[in-house]
Amino acid sequence: MASAGFIIGIIGNIISFFVFTSPIKTFWEVVKKKSTEDYEAFPYIITLLGTSLWTFYGILKPGGLLVVTVNGIGAFFQFIYVTLFLIYAPKNKKVKAAKLVALLNVGFLGAVITVTLLAMHGKLRLTFVGLICVGMTTIVYGSPLSVMKTVIKTKSVEFMPFLLSFSLFLNAGIWLIYAAVVRDFYMTVPSVLGVMLGIIQLILYAMYKSNAKSTISTDGMQEKGSDNVVKGDVEMQVSNSNGGDCQCNRN
Repeated sequence: MASAGFIIGIIGNIISFFVFTSPIKTFWEVVKKKSTEDYEAFPYIITLLGTSLWTFYGILKPGGLLVVTVNGIGAFFQFIYVTLFLIYAPKNKKVKAAKLVALLNVGFLGAVITVTLLAMHGKLRLTFVGLICVGMTTIVYGSPLSVMKTVIKTKSVEFMPFLLSFSLFLNAGIWLIYAAVVRDFYMTVPSVLGVMLGIIQLILYAMYKSNAKSTISTDGMQEKGSDNVVKGDVEMQVSNSNGGDCQCNRN
C-alpha cells in the first residue's frame, strides 16, 4: 500500500505542478506590460498561505515527503506571483496587498507555527495544523462557486475554460485516491470537495458549451472575465493546495 501511495503521490505531484505553473502566462504579460491591470492579489496571497501551511503539515506528518514537495513547490511559485504583484501593482493595490501579506503570510502563518511548536506536542500538533488546513482550503474552495454562478447566469462557458476545469477535477481526484490509500482524513475532506466542484463544473460545461458568447453586456462580461480569471487561479491553486493538502494540498 505504501508503494501504491507513493506512485499515486508522484502522479499527483506532476499534475499539481502543471496546475501551479498555469498562471505563468498571466504574470509574463504583467511583467511585459509592467502592470497588474485588473487582477487582484488575494487569490495568490491566500494560495501562498495554503501551500505554506500544507508544507508545514507535511513536515509534521510521518512519511509526508510528497506533501512537502508538492506544496513546497507550490509555495515557491505563489511567492513569485505575489512578489511580481507587489512590484507591478498600482500603489493602492500594492499597499492593500502588502497589508494582506503581512497579516496572513507573516502574522497568521507565523502564529500557527509558533503555537504548534511551542504549545503542542505529539499527535496534537498534526491535528491542530491539519484542521486549520482543512478549514482554510474549504473556504478557498468556495471561490469557484462565483464562477459557476456566472456560467448559469450568462448561459455561457466563455470564462470557464474546459482544460482548466478538467485539470482541477483530475488533480483533486488523484489526491483523493492518494488520501484514501494513506488513510489521511485531513487530505480527504478538501479532495472530496474538489472532486464534487470539478464534476459540477464539467456538467455545466457540457450544458452550456454550445453557447460561444454570454447573454450579458460586453463590459459586464469583461469585468466578470477578470474576476473569473482570478478565481480560476484560486481554484487551481486551491486544488493545488488541496492537492497539496491531498497531496498534502488556482482563470
